Amino acid sequence: MAELTYRQAVAAALAQEMARDDRVVLLGEDVVSGGVFKTTAGLREKFGADRVWNTPISEQAIAGAAMGAAMGGLRPVAEIMFADFYATCWDQVVNEIAKVRYMTGGQVRLPLVLRGANGSGGLGFGSQHGQSVENWAMCVPGLKIVSPAGPAEAFGLLSAAIRDDDPVLVFEHKALYGRREEVPEGEHVLPLGRARTVRAGGDVTLVGLSITVGTCLAAADELASHGLAADVLDLRTLVPLDAAAVLASVRRTGRLVVVEENPGQLGWGAAIAAIAAEEAFSDLAAPVTRVSGGNVPLPVAASLEAEVDVSAARVVAAARAVLNYR
Repeated sequence: MAELTYRQAVAAALAQEMARDDRVVLLGEDVVSGGVFKTTAGLREKFGADRVWNTPISEQAIAGAAMGAAMGGLRPVAEIMFADFYATCWDQVVNEIAKVRYMTGGQVRLPLVLRGANGSGGLGFGSQHGQSVENWAMCVPGLKIVSPAGPAEAFGLLSAAIRDDDPVLVFEHKALYGRREEVPEGEHVLPLGRARTVRAGGDVTLVGLSITVGTCLAAADELASHGLAADVLDLRTLVPLDAAAVLASVRRTGRLVVVEENPGQLGWGAAIAAIAAEEAFSDLAAPVTRVSGGNVPLPVAASLEAEVDVSAARVVAAARAVLNYR
């Protein structure tokens, strides 16, 4: 095992796939120098100018170039520096990239990855650079959605995304880039669409994604100190969604708390809650509860951002509520 930070794991996955397949190319703003979050550091030196390209500050151009490169036989990995900036190229992503395979009857596939920094995590990036926007993409048929919770997940899921023959959006949480953990040495690929059980317990199911997996674990520690055992699931991917893993856990615990950083209004947690209501209603001993970000533009001030963001304390309170439901 090698100990890597999240940002190092992203770079290692890119290097692994570029070495494995010379069709994999990297493009985006400032990727040659490593990017603002230093996730592409050293790749230009290792793989050369023909495979690592800087682009203009134009997300439309980045998405369009990636689409054309994929149609031409390459396997591009394009960086949208901040996930918030998908708003400037959403037409390309939603109306072109997501639909090409369907509209050509499968004759044209787009093996491309769009990756970018997502979420707040108390870093003070504010309303236009700190949003969690994975729920924007989840409702678009034709896109796969990945959001890793740690370095090992970042390495394995990004590798799988690059090998996939369909367009994949990878949301990397900017507050996790410095997190460090052991990552398996050698080739490391994790399957898309398979959740993982991070912690086993029989009293309540806590479902998280990306940074909220850590929030769920912190809440589980607090609950354990009071003799309560939480089953903690990391979804890993929103599309494909491992609903079976969630339902299996709910059948064991009878209680479900979904923890998402994006605003609760039509967040991905609503989809999880609906699936549980439709397919595991008789197994639920309490209503499904969601803990989510506030339905307001993300504040810059730390005190206000803390009010909007999810926290372990809020998850503990939600878990206690469903455990005490009568």
